[in-house]
Formats: sequence, C-alpha cells, structure tokens
Amino acid sequence: MKTTMKGLVYGGPGKIELKEIPVPSILKPTDALVKIIKTTICGTDLGILHGKTPSCKPGTTLGHEGVGIIEEIGDSVRNFKKGDHVIISCITSDGSCEYCKKQMYAHCEDGGWILGHLINGTQAEYVRIPHADNSLHLIPAGADEEALVMLSDILPTGHEIGVLNGNVKPGDTIAIVGAGPVGMSALLTALFYSPAKIYMIDLDENRLELALKFGATDIINSGKEDAVKRIMAETKDGVDVAIEAVGMPATFNVCQGIVRPGGHIANVGVHGKSVDFQLQDLWIRNITLTTGLVNTNTTPMLLKTVSSGKIDPNQLITHHFKLDEVLHAYEVFGNASAEKAMKVIIEP
Repeated sequence: MKTTMKGLVYGGPGKIELKEIPVPSILKPTDALVKIIKTTICGTDLGILHGKTPSCKPGTTLGHEGVGIIEEIGDSVRNFKKGDHVIISCITSDGSCEYCKKQMYAHCEDGGWILGHLINGTQAEYVRIPHADNSLHLIPAGADEEALVMLSDILPTGHEIGVLNGNVKPGDTIAIVGAGPVGMSALLTALFYSPAKIYMIDLDENRLELALKFGATDIINSGKEDAVKRIMAETKDGVDVAIEAVGMPATFNVCQGIVRPGGHIANVGVHGKSVDFQLQDLWIRNITLTTGLVNTNTTPMLLKTVSSGKIDPNQLITHHFKLDEVLHAYEVFGNASAEKAMKVIIEP
C-alpha cells in the first residue's frame, strides 16, 4: 500500500490546497482505515474556509462525508472487515459515554463532529475513522453508493434537527426557510409525516423550482415578495412548524414572524452571529424553539428508506468532480446560485 495520498488541506481562513500528505494509519484498536470512493462538500466546509470555525486548525484535511471501502481495521473492531463498503457518518461516537447512551452522538465525549474539523477528514484518498463500530454504516449489496453519500450528513440533519425537532405531524402547515441541501433534505424527509402544506422560501428561483419537484406545495421568492406577509395572509395565524435552514438573522426573523401559537421553530442553520430573539412577542404564544447538531441516530432508518426506493437522495446531486478538481468544486459549490449547484460529488 502506498504511503502518501492526495488530500485537501486547510491553510487558514481563505486558504485550501490539494497536497500530497501521508496516508493515515490505525492509531487505536477501535479505528478503521477507509479508502474513499466518493465524498462531497458541505456548507460547514465553506464555513471553515471563511474563518467561521476557529477550532479547525491549519493543516487539517477537510471533509466529513463520504462512502468508501474498509482497507484495514483495528484489533477491537467487531462489526466490519476489510473490503466492506461503508457510509462514513459525519458524527463520530464511542457508543458508551453518557451522551451516546442518550443517542446524543453529536456530543460524544470522545467524538462528535471531529472529522474534517478536529482531525483529518474525508476529502482525500483515505481517512482514519475512530470508533469504527459506531461511526460507520454497512452499505447493502447493490445499493446506489453515490446517493448514500447524502446519508453521511445532510439527510439525517434535515430529518433530525428540522423535521423531528420541529415535531412535524400529519396535516401540519410547515415552512422551510432556505432551499439549500439541508433545507431540501428537510423537505424530502418531512414528506414521511404527511404535512398538508409545505412552503419553501429562498432567493434562488432555480432552487425553488426544484423544491416544487421534490414535493413543496408553495414557493416564495423572498427577494421578490415579503414572505411573512404572504404566509400570514394565506394561513389562519401562521405555520405549525418553521424550519430555519440558512443560519442568518434575516432568515431566523422570518421564522419568528410566521410561527403560530403552539408552533415550533426548528433551527438547523449554522449561525455565525447573534440573532434578535423577539421574546417580548413570543413568550405568550407557547412556541417551542429547538436547535441542534445532527446525531445521526436516524441514519439506519434513512438507509432502509433509500434502499427501498421510498426516497431518492440522488435528486440532490448536480455536479461531479475528480479529487484533482477539488478547488474548482469548491468554487462551484461556493457560487451555488450562479452554477445551479446543490450537492457535488468528488471522486479520487
């Protein structure tokens, strides 16, 4: 096996470089070494690039999503063997700490979101996965592995932090603010629960049209009309669930303006600055506000729904690149509106 590989290395705010770096090795008996087949770029990766995540240090290989083949396992790994095809979870979990026992894997005391953040990640030819037994998912034979890249992060994120935290129920009227990959994932998984009406709100006309194809009943271009006024005029007193999938004060304000008494605001977006929480208006309306980082505890269920054909995450993929083209892939993903990009696939 070769000793060096290509990997996308973070060099500090605004700096990324495809470099020749050492192939990772097994450090602990619970580790697995995975050869990457397909990976992708997340909005969180762009956040690191733009300096929003100072906990990610220069020299880190980016990326926390992907599918691959197990190349080597530590002596304590029981659930996998060399040659297995696996989904890499964006969340690493030891399965035994206090938080893991509550299925709060995002807060694992020896894991959480560490891939491509605190340790080297998946935008490379190989990646070391700590706590492999709890941080990988076996891919069924014959499955569409490209579609399963979406199960690393965005599909469980939209489902858990948007739909489940928002308590979407049959007959609900819901609004998703932000038609990016996570907002679209919330839309696709909200359909499991049969809401009566789904508003999708965004500035990008192309993404709004795509949302209609994915199952949204109504779209609002908030650059052309006042989303709050439109929704309050078309509903009795707002929406049952408002899902914030952008991470900006303006989009959070939309959610505050449209949630009805007894409703939910489910914040999924990653916020880089504080928002103005209108508690003086909302305290009397019995609303629930939730936040969160994905736990990936619903990934096994989502894998079954994808394998059965109930949901098709392939719809989210718009571009393909080789690892040698990863810098261009970042440019395309970073200019998603102009490039009509949703999720990009990168292959070594």
